[in-house]
Amino acid sequence: MLTGGQLAGLIVAVFWAVLVAFLAVTLLRLARLLREAGKVLSEIGDQAGPLMEDMTRTVRRANEQLGRTDVITKQVAGVTQNVSAVTTVMTSVVGGPLVKAAAFSYGVRKALGNRADEARARNAGSRPQIPARPGGKGRR
Repeated sequence: MLTGGQLAGLIVAVFWAVLVAFLAVTLLRLARLLREAGKVLSEIGDQAGPLMEDMTRTVRRANEQLGRTDVITKQVAGVTQNVSAVTTVMTSVVGGPLVKAAAFSYGVRKALGNRADEARARNAGSRPQIPARPGGKGRR
């Protein structure tokens, strides 16, 4: 039989063995996890270089396209200014004389119309006739 001190020593030794086994299993799992993490990081590192090169190329192309767009925008602004200037010139060159010609033709038509009314009035008598009302009887 075991004495009390030996029994206590045996319990501590068993507890210590269980604790060491648990720590060993945990450390083995942690080591496997760290190995897998190292592999993943290595693969990411291998893929990061080409990805960065692709991103750099894409950014360069985008900058080139933006530069072209900037040039096109400036050219369109110049064309817009030129069209505005041409419109102003055409308005002043054509618009002024066209308005004057329209006013002159209106004046000529009005004058000829007045002369024709006067000639009709002289031929029909001293008083121009008033047209009949739609109801039938006209005023004379």
